[in-house]
Amino acid sequence: MAALTISFIVGVIGNIISILVFLSPITTFRGIVKKKATENFKGIPYICTLLSTSLWTYYGLLKPDGMLIITVNGAGAVLQVIYVTLFIIYAPKDSKIKHLKLAGILNVGFYGAVLLVTLLATHGSLRLTVVGFICAGLTLGMYGAPLGAMKNVVVTKSVEYMPFMLTFFLFLNGGIWSVYSVLVKDFFIGVPNVIGFVLGSVQLIMYIIYNNKSKEKKLSMEKLEEEGSAHLVQGTVEMGKYNEDMVMKKERSLNKGWSLPKPTVLRQLSLQKIVKSRSLNVDSLPLSTEDAEDVENQNQNIVTNIKHLPIAR
Repeated sequence: MAALTISFIVGVIGNIISILVFLSPITTFRGIVKKKATENFKGIPYICTLLSTSLWTYYGLLKPDGMLIITVNGAGAVLQVIYVTLFIIYAPKDSKIKHLKLAGILNVGFYGAVLLVTLLATHGSLRLTVVGFICAGLTLGMYGAPLGAMKNVVVTKSVEYMPFMLTFFLFLNGGIWSVYSVLVKDFFIGVPNVIGFVLGSVQLIMYIIYNNKSKEKKLSMEKLEEEGSAHLVQGTVEMGKYNEDMVMKKERSLNKGWSLPKPTVLRQLSLQKIVKSRSLNVDSLPLSTEDAEDVENQNQNIVTNIKHLPIAR
């Protein structure tokens, strides 16, 4: 009696966790409905999950005391029908046809074939065994799906494409149903969920490891961007100063080319000395009055010519 009570409590907890896993795509489909487009999302996981939950519901109906299996997988199947329907409505025409065919093959053709074969060709415990093997195989596929994401994390060293909450709930889901399988001694529930629990543990460890590396990488990139911005600003300022210096030099050169310096006082004095020395030399010579006047006129002409000479810069 105590074992049944514990298994029931664990089963209820498993139901809650599984429902949370099934509800996790709501945010995705809210965006699809809002944008009226499926963008790059894939509909195959929802079609496969619909097949899995449908078969587990059938397994719960065949199994004695399988009410907890029926409730969680029945609710999951209803949610997956909604997801698949919304995806097909908002998918592009080519994708819509492709997913309609796939849903018809798996959820109608394959599921219908399992029902017919097990109901007509098997009886009793054999029927439960056949359906149990099929359900276990599909559950293994569901837990094995994130292996691609794990490979991507190792290659990119980033957990960007590994949603933490989905990974965490899949880990809890595998763990709680593993415990439930031990309590009710159900091999078909136990094996896939134990494997799922192990894979979920590995994913969480990878998330912890590569999340830290992603943060370090992000911080280093931000630091490099800040340093690059600082160098860019400094280079811009230096270039501005260089341009200002060049403009000033150019202006000085132009001003120097267009303006001539005025004759200095020293140059004027030197001219006076030349004239004076010339006059002294003339006075010292014994000349007649007419010759003296000629010499005086020549001196005046020399002074005039000197004044009009272009003075070199």
